[in-house]
Amino acid sequence: MRGSSTMTRRRMLETLGVIGAAAASGALTAPARARAQQLGLNESVDDAMKRVFGRRPIKDGASLIKLDLPLIAENGAVVPVSVRVDSPMTPTSYVKHIYIVADKNRIPVVTRVTLTPAAGQAFMGVNIRLGDTGDVRAIVEQSDGTLWQVAREVKVTVGGCGG
Repeated sequence: MRGSSTMTRRRMLETLGVIGAAAASGALTAPARARAQQLGLNESVDDAMKRVFGRRPIKDGASLIKLDLPLIAENGAVVPVSVRVDSPMTPTSYVKHIYIVADKNRIPVVTRVTLTPAAGQAFMGVNIRLGDTGDVRAIVEQSDGTLWQVAREVKVTVGGCGG
């Protein structure tokens, strides 16, 4: 009878398999150098719009979209915004996304809400953060890719963005 310290052929193959799997997954390589992660996209509103919507035309949505937000934000860190879209929510024609874009923020695309026909109505409400006085846009993307927009200027008083 062999002692417990003797390596069997089966034990050897299992060990080599584990080592091979570790090497293939990169677990045995030297760790990569640490890098800081980018916290946000510091981009202009034009660059953000091109990145998200490409070159698709955006139509005036004043007759379809109701954008509700204060004209003066006493605290730029908490600005309530709601968007209601007068659109049928049928399986063939519905509001797919609602975007909120703040032109003067360093990260202009503040939020995106995804909807389905099961939502029943196209509505969203959120608190956003504004860094400076400027336009806030609600951009609605229909299921067929059509884009509609409305914009309103919001004045941020001293101390905007919690400062």
